[in-house]
Amino acid sequence: MLPQKTPIAREGYPFIGIAGLITLVLALLEYQFLALLSLIVTLFILYFFRDPERFIPVENDILISPADGKIIRIEKVFDERFFGEEVQKISIFMNIFNVHVNRTPISGTVEKIAHTPGKFYSADSDKGGLQNENCATIIVGNTGRRIAVVQVAGLIARRIVCWLEPEDKVKQGMRFGLIRFGSRVDIYVPGPVEIRVANGQIVRAGETILGHLLA
Repeated sequence: MLPQKTPIAREGYPFIGIAGLITLVLALLEYQFLALLSLIVTLFILYFFRDPERFIPVENDILISPADGKIIRIEKVFDERFFGEEVQKISIFMNIFNVHVNRTPISGTVEKIAHTPGKFYSADSDKGGLQNENCATIIVGNTGRRIAVVQVAGLIARRIVCWLEPEDKVKQGMRFGLIRFGSRVDIYVPGPVEIRVANGQIVRAGETILGHLLA
């Protein structure tokens, strides 16, 4: 078995560096209490941007969770934004203690990236899901199935990061972005799918199987 590693997402380097520098300056000035508080903040930022390795089940007919967090919604909806048809929608809420690096649910090719400006309501609310700033990635799977993965900003999360571009080839479970400091990821799946998770369930990005894509 490969050893588990816990690297740090590169987007966290500036935050960690600034917090660490402030801690060092306060310590040198002998502001002990403030230095201790700053050290705690630095350690939390380091913890927040952790990016652990995952052991990814790779199969063409499965849908893997793109985010760590809790399933807050599983519902059939008519999707007007991406597919113009009824889809299965799964919403995952990430609190500030979850790993925030997102991973691709299926292998395939990126068809489209669409960033939509919006509000910053609580990410676990209905209003947040519909009106918050978001970044949608449409992926065409190796079997021809298309899905949409939507990173949704939250009340605190104001920065969505997506490393993908149209026509990129992606592998199931590969890192594709993150959202800073609490957020949500929605998955839209047209066509038949057997859901394997339930509302309230805790899932792990790159490891938890959300469902099976049926022929």
